[in-house]
Amino acid sequence: MSNEEAPIQQQQVDLEKTPEPAEPKPAEPHPAPAEEPQQPAAAPSADDAQEESHTFRALVLTGHGGYDKIKLQVKTQRMAAGSGELLVRVKACGLNFAELMGRQGLYDALASPPVTMGMECSGVVEAAGEDVEDRKAGDRVIVLSSSGLWQELVVVAADQTFLMPDAMSFQEAAALPVNYLTAHMMLFEMANLRPGKSVLVHMAAGGVGIAATQLCQTVPGVTVFGTASASKHETILQGGLSHAIDYRTKDYVEEIRNISPAGLDIVLDPLGGSDTNKGFGLLKPMGTIVVFGAANCVTGQKKNLLAIAKTWYNQLSISTMKLMQANKSVCGFHLGYMKDFSLIRTTMETLLGLYTEGKIKPRIDSTYHFEEVADAMRRMQERQNIGKVLLLPEPKKEEEKVPEKEAEKEEEKPAEAPASPQEEEKAKPEEAKEDQG
Repeated sequence: MSNEEAPIQQQQVDLEKTPEPAEPKPAEPHPAPAEEPQQPAAAPSADDAQEESHTFRALVLTGHGGYDKIKLQVKTQRMAAGSGELLVRVKACGLNFAELMGRQGLYDALASPPVTMGMECSGVVEAAGEDVEDRKAGDRVIVLSSSGLWQELVVVAADQTFLMPDAMSFQEAAALPVNYLTAHMMLFEMANLRPGKSVLVHMAAGGVGIAATQLCQTVPGVTVFGTASASKHETILQGGLSHAIDYRTKDYVEEIRNISPAGLDIVLDPLGGSDTNKGFGLLKPMGTIVVFGAANCVTGQKKNLLAIAKTWYNQLSISTMKLMQANKSVCGFHLGYMKDFSLIRTTMETLLGLYTEGKIKPRIDSTYHFEEVADAMRRMQERQNIGKVLLLPEPKKEEEKVPEKEAEKEEEKPAEAPASPQEEEKAKPEEAKEDQG
């Protein structure tokens, strides 16, 4: 398994403004008859006020390909919360591997471009529509959707939102839904994790990997193996991993067999291809492998047909008779295709309870403003992150400049006496620190 990437060129995100349609010129008013008094203009109703136009920033996938296909646009349109809906001001958005695949045209659940991506976000309710009784303006909420959340302002169904715990930050809230729902459903709904079991988590330093590791620690005596590059081992071992394996320099199958000759009870596989075959081979009798991704297909900025063909050719192919003889199970999971929202809601409530109890806590790797979406995607695709990569809708603030008057004062200051050699030598480390900072 190799995660070497083709050279990637820097791409700039284009800031585009969606033009508003030209308003027709008002007709010349006719003078009113003298005996007919002018009627005062009616005050706008609450409905009219709620349906006023809003201007907001959005990340739009304009076509399939490289990082440059994600455009930052400024839109102006009517945004109103209808019956059972909420108008939410977005504070933070999650970046997931599904969006990397969607950009390359490898995610069937995403609508054709142009389309706004984004499956999870956090924000503040600005308005609640009719029939919404358990949400109100000012509530802090987590939002989950199939797509469309990479915007400053969104209209969503109220039943697709969850109230944030008081101690939870907006960044933690945006990092929780997709990763922790995926990990929890795989471990407890599909693989039936119980005390004393052993689990292999690929990409253990990623969002799902860290979530799975934390959830495994809520069950006594679970041994967690994780694959990740060597530079990430110290961090993920501190996070509760039992055994970290550098897949780039070692054969992880051999390493696991040396530690656990009998094999494993559960394998969580986001890679696909030959790694699914290896994972199935590592299972003990009554073991379960859950396939929840095809990361081996995503190499480089654009769709790699060779990598896709290689992954497809090496995929696990097994008959039901062989499964019976092996006494093993193969499962598949993808949150984007999950239609049972009652199960999602129940699981999310469980996760929020675990957060409140201090048993799970999303790890934030980095945050990027919408203008920096290419850098965010590059960091995740090149496997540089440890934890969740987030996108922030708010504009990036320009570097603060020193006021001209203060700069002039600095120039007018009298020159200081030259320092002694001992003082110069003592000052060098501090200067080096400033240069590095």
